[in-house]
Amino acid sequence: MYAIVETGGKQVKVEVGQPVCVEKLDVEVGETYTFDKVLMIGGENQKVGTPYIKGATVTAKCEKQGRGEKIIIFKYRPKKHSHKKQGHRQSFTVLMVEAINA
Repeated sequence: MYAIVETGGKQVKVEVGQPVCVEKLDVEVGETYTFDKVLMIGGENQKVGTPYIKGATVTAKCEKQGRGEKIIIFKYRPKKHSHKKQGHRQSFTVLMVEAINA
């Protein structure tokens, strides 16, 4: 059984017992988080929402809060003596999916 949930402006496929890495959520390590924007539940009894399935939730436990690897943004304009170097590290949350409630 799997579900497709919406979080952080993205759609993520989740399965019970598998970790999922999503955009940073305001939840402490060890706490549970409930996704209420469930778009689809797949398996033997497939359900598709319009756009969300009413009453369906996915519960997950927070495993880790972290930041990704640094990416470098370098803007350069030739013959203008202009350049700009900037770095970015995206924050993320790792969740372990515990249950899919249809």
